[in-house]
Amino acid sequence: MEVVAKLFSLRMAPRKVRLVADLVRRLPVLEAERQLVFLNKAAAMPMLKLIRSAIANAEHNFKLSKETLWISHLTVDGGTTIKRFRPRAHGSAAPIRKRTSHITVKLSDGARPAAKAKRVYRPRQKVAAETKAAQRPVNQA
Repeated sequence: MEVVAKLFSLRMAPRKVRLVADLVRRLPVLEAERQLVFLNKAAAMPMLKLIRSAIANAEHNFKLSKETLWISHLTVDGGTTIKRFRPRAHGSAAPIRKRTSHITVKLSDGARPAAKAKRVYRPRQKVAAETKAAQRPVNQA
């Protein structure tokens, strides 16, 4: 079962909100709440409020337990941009773009898929000096 909660036109730039979203994506909701309460970012409080709203939706509408829920899908999209202008030298004006964000959270109570195995860095095999020398043409004079 998936539960959806959406927040439209949050007056923060999506780039800044995505920093917070990346921290809590694919976490159990209890752990995500713990992370957001102590996170020193402005976007943490609206994100926490949205996740708590999704939890309340799950408990009230679908009778799901808070302990089994995890964040299966979390996207931050750009919303409308409010345009303002700032006066500059010689009577000109510079644009100011006040960006907004749309956040979508999906909570799931199903089994969490196993985490992807991280790629391990393996240095390339060193090519023997003889192999390199054999590939070069030899000048015969």
